[in-house]
Amino acid sequence: MNITSFEQLGLPIDMVNKLSEFEINEPSPVQAEVIPAVLQGSDVLAHSQTGTGKTLAYLLPILQGINPELKTIQKMILAPTQELAMQIVRESERYGLHKGIRVLGLIGGAAMKRQVEKLKLHPQLVVGTPGRIKELVEMRKIKMHTVTTIVVDEVDQVFDLGSGGDVERIIRSAARDRQLVFLSATVSKQTAALVKKEMKQPIEVGIEPEQMTAKGLEHLYFVSQERDKPDTLRRLIRHYNPQKVIVFVNATKDIAEVEAKMNHLGLSTQALYGDADKMARSGVLERFRNGKFKVLVASDLAARGLDIEGLTMVVNYDPPIDSEHYVHRAGRTGRMGRTGIVLSIVTDRQTFIMKKFTQELRTPIGLRTMFGGKVIEPGDEILTSRAPYVSPREEATSYRKGDESRKRLDVDKGTQRKEVTSERNRRSVDSPVIAKRAEPTQTTEVTQPSSATPSQSVEVSRKSNRPSTGASKSERERIRKNKGAPKWLKNKPPRS
Repeated sequence: MNITSFEQLGLPIDMVNKLSEFEINEPSPVQAEVIPAVLQGSDVLAHSQTGTGKTLAYLLPILQGINPELKTIQKMILAPTQELAMQIVRESERYGLHKGIRVLGLIGGAAMKRQVEKLKLHPQLVVGTPGRIKELVEMRKIKMHTVTTIVVDEVDQVFDLGSGGDVERIIRSAARDRQLVFLSATVSKQTAALVKKEMKQPIEVGIEPEQMTAKGLEHLYFVSQERDKPDTLRRLIRHYNPQKVIVFVNATKDIAEVEAKMNHLGLSTQALYGDADKMARSGVLERFRNGKFKVLVASDLAARGLDIEGLTMVVNYDPPIDSEHYVHRAGRTGRMGRTGIVLSIVTDRQTFIMKKFTQELRTPIGLRTMFGGKVIEPGDEILTSRAPYVSPREEATSYRKGDESRKRLDVDKGTQRKEVTSERNRRSVDSPVIAKRAEPTQTTEVTQPSSATPSQSVEVSRKSNRPSTGASKSERERIRKNKGAPKWLKNKPPRS
């Protein structure tokens, strides 16, 4: 299908002009397939990689199908997480308010009483999480017989979070002739089973690219010891210096630790928890969008479906559990044809995971290493067939400022020590001869101190401290004790 404009898809001119305001002038491949199918009222199963415009693919046609004059809920959108649901609410208001369409977000964690009050304002479109929508349906606060279209976004994630049962109950409470639209980056067995069970002759839209992730993304991984991962993360962020970055951690219990370490290392960081209340999560995301801090640490659940403007970098602090999760993480950046970079930090034993993802996703994930503050690519002189691992501590020691000058100084000192040692050895060999020659002079100079010059006196003091071969045992002992003493003490006569 050779579609070059939204008008050709059947959207009205006012909607096309609204899209132009946000510099969206041509439909993406998934939009070109899904929009006509939804407009004609067919059930649709669409699966495409993240960041290809799936949200607008279903949102634009269902907004077009709403009658603002009717004071009933006509369309419903279900999303797996609170953040994704509120994101869809914002998009719906952006493209629907000029038509007079009222949109209401219904998510868990918010006050039920307040939501019930807002339902009395008769919204035509509701967007929410399956659990909260199901509660309101069972309370008979939402009348499902008026709902003509139900959209389930990120349907695979809905099942992963255990909300599949809630979705099924919501669908069964609606009219039999309702329209179903399922969208996801991948299609699991549970999704396929629900499609077969609930949909009627669905139109399947599968945009299968040469690779599962966006083309504008660069994928790299770095090998690090587990204890060095915080410093490796810090160095990578300092090197690439993105405006915003999301750091993915597998376990929720590790989020606070990573957040604290990044702040300690000088990077402004906050955490996004999946189990935090609505106000706390909304506040963190709002500050992140406004650039109040640089690094957002989150789990897969908390960041699912997020669309952050200006996000150019994603870091897997822990490797994803499978290639599907890798796709969803990578999809937070490089959206709608933009560029981005996805970095993964793995231990030596986890390198096989990156090779596995390369094969499964048909996406090259290159091995790199950091040395001297630079990212070294294969083919450089330092690299062999496999990039050597250099720990941050070793690198810091090797490249600490002034290292080379200290090394040269140590060499000079070593040379000087060798020269001094050689001179001492020479003197020790020659000392008996010198002592014998000095004996007559020493006796003469001592008996006639009045006629000695200052230089001669110093010479006398030096020679008197040398143990001669004929000196008595007590004299040698005195000289040994006086060794290293000041001149005035050496010249002091012994006690009688």
